[in-house]
Amino acid sequence: MGLRGFEPVIDRRSELLVLGSFPSEASLAAGHYYAHPRNQFWAILSALIGEPLGDLPFERRYRRALAHRIAIWDVLAACERAGSLDADIRRPAANDFDRLHRLGPRVRRVLFNGRTAGRFEPLFRARGYETRVLPSTSPANAGWSFERKLVAWREAMSRD
Repeated sequence: MGLRGFEPVIDRRSELLVLGSFPSEASLAAGHYYAHPRNQFWAILSALIGEPLGDLPFERRYRRALAHRIAIWDVLAACERAGSLDADIRRPAANDFDRLHRLGPRVRRVLFNGRTAGRFEPLFRARGYETRVLPSTSPANAGWSFERKLVAWREAMSRD
């Protein structure tokens, strides 16, 4: 199959998993999650955990997310796609989610970064996870301001 995604950023202490759809061209070229400079994922996560992640190398960003018990992965392991738009994904192949329990046995909540990833929400809900589909942090989701996205993400990540 054409394009391959990344391994999950997860450890045995992770409690919350953020699932995107599939890495953008910029992310694939950089070899890291959410590497497009206009993707707001790292800015939103920075605001939520109170740490400036945007200027850190990606490996340090991952370590800081994991320190806050936040894991990162995508719903798709591979696909064919010209460009970066989710609408252009062809021949999608889902990740092996059976691995999730082994890799992150404490994960109880799964947040989906956008509607494409959110198509997998019923599968996770049926497996007993607390789930929420959130507005995409992608620059393609220009209809939502940063502030509006931040409010939605903050509400979903807060612990009642």
